[in-house]
Amino acid sequence: MATEGPAVRRVQVAEHPRLLKLKEMFNSKFGSVPKFYVRAPGRVNIIGEHIDYCGYSVLPMAVEQDMLIAVEPVKTHVLQLANTNPLYLDFSTSANNIQIDKTKPLWHNYFLCGFKGIQEHFGLSDVTGMNCLVDGNIPPSSGLSSSSALVCCAGLVTLTVLGMNLSKVELAEICAKSEHYIGTEGGGMDQSISFLAEEGTAKLIEFSPLRATDVKLPSGAVFVIANSCVEMNKAATSHFNIRVMECRLAAKLLAKHKCLPWEEVLRLEEVQAKLGVSLEEMLLITEDALHSEPYSPEEICRCLGISLQELKTQILSPSTQDVLSFKLYQRAKHVYSEAARVLQFKKEIWGSRITAYWSRLGRLHSIDSTC
Repeated sequence: MATEGPAVRRVQVAEHPRLLKLKEMFNSKFGSVPKFYVRAPGRVNIIGEHIDYCGYSVLPMAVEQDMLIAVEPVKTHVLQLANTNPLYLDFSTSANNIQIDKTKPLWHNYFLCGFKGIQEHFGLSDVTGMNCLVDGNIPPSSGLSSSSALVCCAGLVTLTVLGMNLSKVELAEICAKSEHYIGTEGGGMDQSISFLAEEGTAKLIEFSPLRATDVKLPSGAVFVIANSCVEMNKAATSHFNIRVMECRLAAKLLAKHKCLPWEEVLRLEEVQAKLGVSLEEMLLITEDALHSEPYSPEEICRCLGISLQELKTQILSPSTQDVLSFKLYQRAKHVYSEAARVLQFKKEIWGSRITAYWSRLGRLHSIDSTC
């Protein structure tokens, strides 16, 4: 898996109605035909919510819904982007001067994240242009990772146009980092499963280093993904980033409480690793070190022995500098208990009680985008 690149397949466009329609729309838009197509799926997470950015393992699987892009490299240095959805307006820019506005999470900025990530990975200042038509059928802002799928798809488009090679793991890591360009402080699960997914299996995704292990799904298992129709755009609001920052601050306070070098700590998993204790012990430490009432920025500063200016400039992200309270106890408790559930799931799934476990888990998995 470490060196395997994305799959490349030859297809007869005429035999695939969606590709044929995309080709016709591309010709209508650009007056030419695509040279190739790139696809990246969305995902649903079976277990392990809001812990990937804390360094802990998760267990997602890909869904059939995806991002599909028709591509034509051009000799100019202009990047022209269009979308089959009329709600998303056309966009063009210089391929050598990519600017991503974090204050406006427009659809094309996610494409630019993937493009810029590959461009900067190879240190390229002179990049060829391309015409791209995007067709996505993942419900937007619904918890199925439509934005990350677009970032991944754009990264793969750029890699292909440049004629470069990367493994799927390398692509996942680059795209996870490049999504930060738009202001989302994610952890890498979405990009990893988009590149590493395989039909018929979920994946146990582990980090540092990134690796994925097949988790075969029970024969005949059915997963119903229920869209609550409540939208949550992670880049459009600070809600998600506040949660990430609360986990980071909790990690620092826990590290300070245990006399660890808290300045170096960014993730809750690092505290556990440095202490060399179990997740159950980390839950006890959390009970002892943190109180359940929200922390003010001033109280966090007193706990860490730093000024408010140092907190804002050295620890908080731009989107969280004006937050007035942080739920540190609740975040740490959730992360350590959820990480323990994933480990228990891992033991069950590979153990003799797999059938009983799946029976307890049930056949219905619902997604609430507001959680």
